[in-house]
Amino acid sequence: MESNRREFLKGMAMAAGAVGVTTGCASAAGGAGEGGGAPMRNFRCAPMKRIRVGVVGCGARGTGAVRRLPSIPGIEVVAVCDIRPECAERAVKAVEEKTGRKPLSFTGSDEEFKRLCDLPQVDVVYNTTSWNAHARVSLYALNAGKHTFIEVPSALYLDDCWALVETAERVKRHCMQLENCCYGEQEMLALNLCKLGMLGELLHGEGAYIHDRRWQIFNDSQWERWRNHWNELHAGNQYPTHGLGPIALDMGINRGDRFDYLVSVDGVQKGYETFAAATLPAGNPGRAQRFAMADMNVTTIRTALGRTIMLQHDVTSPRPYSRLNLIAGTKGVLRSYPRFEIFLEGKDEWPKKGGHHLFDEKATQEIKEKYMHPLQKALGEIAKKAGGHGGMDFMMDLRWSYCLQKGLPLDMDVYDLASWCAVCELSERSARNRSATLDFPDFTRGAWKKKCNSNLMDAEMDVSQIDFSTVGKLKGQMSV
Repeated sequence: MESNRREFLKGMAMAAGAVGVTTGCASAAGGAGEGGGAPMRNFRCAPMKRIRVGVVGCGARGTGAVRRLPSIPGIEVVAVCDIRPECAERAVKAVEEKTGRKPLSFTGSDEEFKRLCDLPQVDVVYNTTSWNAHARVSLYALNAGKHTFIEVPSALYLDDCWALVETAERVKRHCMQLENCCYGEQEMLALNLCKLGMLGELLHGEGAYIHDRRWQIFNDSQWERWRNHWNELHAGNQYPTHGLGPIALDMGINRGDRFDYLVSVDGVQKGYETFAAATLPAGNPGRAQRFAMADMNVTTIRTALGRTIMLQHDVTSPRPYSRLNLIAGTKGVLRSYPRFEIFLEGKDEWPKKGGHHLFDEKATQEIKEKYMHPLQKALGEIAKKAGGHGGMDFMMDLRWSYCLQKGLPLDMDVYDLASWCAVCELSERSARNRSATLDFPDFTRGAWKKKCNSNLMDAEMDVSQIDFSTVGKLKGQMSV
């Protein structure tokens, strides 16, 4: 990124001001944070007994959030915002039904979110707006002194990645991407196996977002067509973090390793156009649309330590859902799709069976039970009861709220957000330029060289004193 652009963004962020927003916050090291160039690494604030949340964006994901968050001990949803009055009103009713208290409501304009962010009684802004509003809303929230949690992908351009990093550093507020897939049962099992060294030295990972979304792209609702317009204009992998996030945590990206460079290739676009011709009536403008988004994008990342990561993106073909979720090392491999399987060297008769060895179903189950992540052991059933993509959403929200209440660093930080989201712009630029090799920015400015565990890797969470009696009591909780 050109230095003058970065300086411009820094100047704009500083001009917005953040008077008094550093009160009560300190890093884990007691100063600017661990790792000279990354002051938000292991950053923590003073413990918060009560967390007052404002939800911006009350559509599909936002509806799930306002129904889920009041079930989490310590969280109070005090305000909601959506440009559509009916969505804001639905969110108000959901919170009131759950808690008996009516949150403040802001609606009718795409500037109303600023009034929510400026409320002194809001501690956290929970941003579930559409992609292209993520950075704008979040930068304002940070500058208003709010901890900010952002749906995926949190930033679509490198400029926005840098702006979020530099603003979070300046105002000393948490800025975390709401990547729920990092809290899936199988992803957390993989993380635990990696932490314990059971897979040996990690070599390769595979992640994906393969999800037939053709029905959604031609939705007639004007509020749902932002995805249509985005895919009409953009190529590459614009939704990388579901597959990439868990692998990045497995490999300790920004904690001893980092993304070095990538190459990306797009295939043809036939899926949307074929679907439109087969399903839309004559005269529907969707039949004439042409999309830059390929049916399949494949992006390959090489890390500074020489590991490789393969990402796929396909939202236009009738394939079964898959995030791939494969992590391989010198002593074993775990993969989640199309079937959940684990191999650990020494656990069966691999040398006698050779390279065509079939994963053993019994051994996989035994390993799963023995090495289940401690948080899943403690909270897995409660999370499933709560709902939200099989419990992932609840686990994610419970974790960040617990960390804020205890004054702990979060599981993921703004450098993770920026590194994972950088794939959006880099993959598009590479794919449009005959798979040119492009370098990743180092958002940590060299601090990645110092190893440090994410809080999720060393998660210790006393759940014995937490009251989960309200979990799952509200109608309409999201599920898989």
